Amino acid sequence: MPGDSVNDMRKHCGISLWGVAEYRNIIIVNRMQRVYNLNIKASIGGNMYTEDFIEYLQKERKLSKNTLDAYNGDIHEFVAFEGKRGKTELTETSSTEVIAFLHNLKACGKSASTVNRKLASIRAFFNYLIEAGLMQNNPASNIKSPKIERKKLEYLTMEEIDKLLSLPDDSMKGIRDKAILEVLYATGIKATELIEANIDDVNMRMGFLTCEGEQSKLRIVPLGRPARAALQNYIYDVRDSLLRENKEEKALFVNYYGKRITRQGLWKILKEYGEKAGIKSKITPNTVRNSFAVHMLQNGADLKSLQELMGHEDIGAMQIYLSVTKNRIKDVYDRTHPRA
Repeated sequence: MPGDSVNDMRKHCGISLWGVAEYRNIIIVNRMQRVYNLNIKASIGGNMYTEDFIEYLQKERKLSKNTLDAYNGDIHEFVAFEGKRGKTELTETSSTEVIAFLHNLKACGKSASTVNRKLASIRAFFNYLIEAGLMQNNPASNIKSPKIERKKLEYLTMEEIDKLLSLPDDSMKGIRDKAILEVLYATGIKATELIEANIDDVNMRMGFLTCEGEQSKLRIVPLGRPARAALQNYIYDVRDSLLRENKEEKALFVNYYGKRITRQGLWKILKEYGEKAGIKSKITPNTVRNSFAVHMLQNGADLKSLQELMGHEDIGAMQIYLSVTKNRIKDVYDRTHPRA
């Protein structure tokens, strides 16, 4: 548990004072070893810092593959930009150079949200170098993030959801797709969480699904009766046939090759049924997740409980859903109050 404090280790594990001291020494040695490795690589080239940074995010922060890929792409893009300008030593980067990189992104037509993400990646990278003792100041710390225009929240009405969930047929594919759609809407989980879910994560008797979110944090999400019924049909009647010879596959949802479904495969399923339902707006896993949140709030769920169900660490992330319900309340008031 490298992320826990020494006191937490002592409290949760019950180790002796000697063990606490030993654990503290291990932390110090690991940190010194990391700094030593970085200094060795510094003599080879500044670009090598990025590999250590990504390894740190993977092992210490335990970030998901998609998040790691985003960090990796952002940092390498910045390094390449600096290289074209003749800069090879990243520890000597100035705020002016970071700003020049951001201006270049805007000139290339990148959105404000993309620029913000890349700036956040650069900040985190330089914070890592500071922690390692290779820099004193973060050149990106005082740079303001571009303002993002709030996009309209995309979600489906309850009628559209009902129509969408009624479309899969009784074929093997239909039974699997029905389970996928029901689980997405019943739990509000992310596409990555559904794709990475394993068969052992389902507790059919108790009616819940265990999800692993960012930084390997686990949360338990209830499954409603329709989702449980759809999952039962899929797991007991279809999944083994889809696995073919690949009986050792742990994935909950598999494709026709008996392997874990892909992100592209999931999007294709949603697109197919969205078109069949005659829904004009583009349907993505996030659309279904948004629908889950909005419908929960419209039916009386409190914000804190919904935050826990969706795996958001910051309750501020829930405000966009709350704004939708506020608009609905105002519409109801305007339509029904005699002096509105």
